[in-house]
Order: sequence, then C-alpha cells, then structure tokens
Amino acid sequence: MILNSTLSPVPYFILDAYINVGPLRYFYFVIALTLYAAIIVVNVLLIVVICVNRSLHEPMYMFLCSLFVNELYGSTSLFPFLLVQILSDVHTVSVPLCFLQIFCFYSYVNVEFCNLAIMSYDRYLAICCPLKYHTLMTFGTAGLFVGVIWLSSVRCLITIILSLRLTLCGNILSSLYCQNYLIVKLACSNTNLNNIYGLFATTLSVLVPLLPILFSYMKILRICCSASSQTRQKAISTCMPHLVSLLNFTFGCLFEIIQSRFDMINVPSVLRFILSLYFGILQPLLNPIMFGMQMSKIRNICKDFLYKRSLSQTSLTF
Repeated sequence: MILNSTLSPVPYFILDAYINVGPLRYFYFVIALTLYAAIIVVNVLLIVVICVNRSLHEPMYMFLCSLFVNELYGSTSLFPFLLVQILSDVHTVSVPLCFLQIFCFYSYVNVEFCNLAIMSYDRYLAICCPLKYHTLMTFGTAGLFVGVIWLSSVRCLITIILSLRLTLCGNILSSLYCQNYLIVKLACSNTNLNNIYGLFATTLSVLVPLLPILFSYMKILRICCSASSQTRQKAISTCMPHLVSLLNFTFGCLFEIIQSRFDMINVPSVLRFILSLYFGILQPLLNPIMFGMQMSKIRNICKDFLYKRSLSQTSLTF
C-alpha cells in the first residue's frame, strides 16, 4: 500500500532506493556485517585500552574515548537497520522506528562535531599554552565538557516533534534509511517552522563547533610558523588525525545534505549509495584506526597487549 495522495495517518515509510539484486544481497550482507564487526572491534578495543590504563586517564584520551563511543552509537544507528533491509524483500520501516533512527543520526552528528571542536581546543591549549594546560584542562573539566556535549543532543528531539506534527501526503522516501528532510518534503501542511528550525539546528550542530576549530588552528598555525622544526613536527603529528577526521566527516555530511535537497538523478546510483553511507561507515572505522596508530601511548599499549597475548598462546601451545 503506497500512500501518495491520502491524508490518513502514515503507518510506515517505504524506502525506494533499494534495488533488487537477487542472490547478490547475501554478498552485500556479508560485506556490511564484516564492516560492522570491524567497527565494533576496533572501537571497543580502544575504549577498553583507555579505560583500563591509568596512564591514559588524561583529558585528551577522555575526548578520544567519547569519540569512539559516539562511533559505536552512530554505526549502530545504521548497520542493524541496513542489514535487515538488505535481506528483506519489502523495504518498509515503521514511523516510530524511522523517527528513532533520525534522532540517533542527528545526535550522532551533533556529538561528533562538538567532540572534534573540544579536541581542537584541547590541542590549542597543549601546544600554545603548555605551562597552563594542566590548570585550564583538568580531568574534571574534560568530564564536564563531555557531559555537556552528550546532553546537548537532547535538543534533537525538537526536530522530531516538529516533524511528527506534520500531515503527510505520501510515504515514499528516496533513500536507504530515514532522513528528516525527505519526510518534511512529503508534508501537505505548512513546513516553514521546520525549515527555520532546521537552519537553526544546522548552525548549532555544524557552524558553531567550527568556530573554536578555526580559532584553535589559526593559533596553532601561528605557533608553528615561529617554532623550531621539532616542535612543528610534533604539532603536525598531533593535529593531523584530528584534521583528517574533521574533513572526512564534513565531506560525508555535506554530500548527504546536498543529496537530500537537490536532484541527484544524473549521479550513478551506485555512487549515490556509497556516498550516502559514507559518513556512517568510513568515519567510525577511520577514527579508531587513525588515532590508534598515531597516538604513541595507545599504539604502544596495544602492541604490548598483542605481544603478551601471543606469548601466552605460545606458552600454552608448548
């Protein structure tokens, strides 16, 4: 039942971006499941490493731990749903589940950008104000920042409430998963309030966090220009994972915004599918691998853990 021209309450949404690939769906299911398993393993490993080792109980690693928890949260908002849809013959989703997914996505994006903003400020204090760092950025202050970041996502409920009040004239979403803007486009009633708040929420979630990021990196750049080559190299190695993560996530979100608001029919469907899943797949996988390899403390602890485990297995064999 497709509700394209009725004012009756919509019981479910149809996701028409999925195509019938026959037996290949089992292949895609295995790929998606493998990616999800890899995301869980690498993020949980680093969260455990940071929590267990007292030497990593510092503000910088607390922010990283928050980032890895958010990657688990964001990927879990997508992958279980995606795995079910890949194997399903009918690609429908109930209205409550759809809005729950939208809330999870919005809060994931909000926490990600805010977390990256706090991390950039932390790097600014460490590089530009090293003598004041431990006074300005205490463990308690870092915990307060993390708490505020996660609690700020509650405002994403306003987006859901504003969309729930709309009268919908259809139930077809041209997407692989639920997107708020696509639901708003189905509305027969006035959507001005949704559009105004949407711009406001985007500003709060994306543009506001960019201000401390720009400020921090302008200050770091000034220090690097006048510092010794050793200090410059250390600053670059510390900031590079953060910059790559920021640019990668911004690109993924930007494409998703463009795709939902403009006609992308001329873009090959396979490319659209890949890019629409880009921020939900690459970011949760890239961050733990990149930060884990770049941060020497985390890298060395992981090496020691794997080395001790290999030794214990060898001793058991003999």
